Amino acid sequence: MKGLVIGFLLGVLLLTGGGYYYFASGMAPAAASDPPMPFEKKMANMALDAHIKKEPVGQPAVPADEQNFIGGANVYKAECSVCHGLPGQRSEYAAGMYPPPPQLFPGKGVSDDPVSETYWKVVNGIRLTGMPAFKNTLSDTQSWQVSQFLAHSNELPDSVSKLLASDAPGTKTSPK
Repeated sequence: MKGLVIGFLLGVLLLTGGGYYYFASGMAPAAASDPPMPFEKKMANMALDAHIKKEPVGQPAVPADEQNFIGGANVYKAECSVCHGLPGQRSEYAAGMYPPPPQLFPGKGVSDDPVSETYWKVVNGIRLTGMPAFKNTLSDTQSWQVSQFLAHSNELPDSVSKLLASDAPGTKTSPK
């Protein structure tokens, strides 16, 4: 039994020391252009999902209506499109980011996520992704508006689609 305990402790010590060496020696990927570490995306998504579940946000503070979609579209163009792009346009900045921010149009993104999850991400940001927290930048109403806008991005009224059609800084029309 004593040998088993010593073997277990040595194994743990060896794994811990190997992990430390991997990072301290510069072998771990650190540049935005480096390939991801094994299981990096899975572990990060697992931690994010668990954290959001642990801190429930509640019901949206603004209704899903045209006025709030317009407010959300204005916030999105000013604060989000530089990384996430606009319909028919991709972000030039996203090409140099790791992990790359999701391009939320067309048919991609957060329209299948609960509004409260998107709100949590807007307010708190996502660590180690470049997604900033907008808690001190946007009002609570603006955060809910952009979350409602994104949750309904696959069914926006024409007035909102027209508002999004004009260029935003850092976006480029995608080749057809």
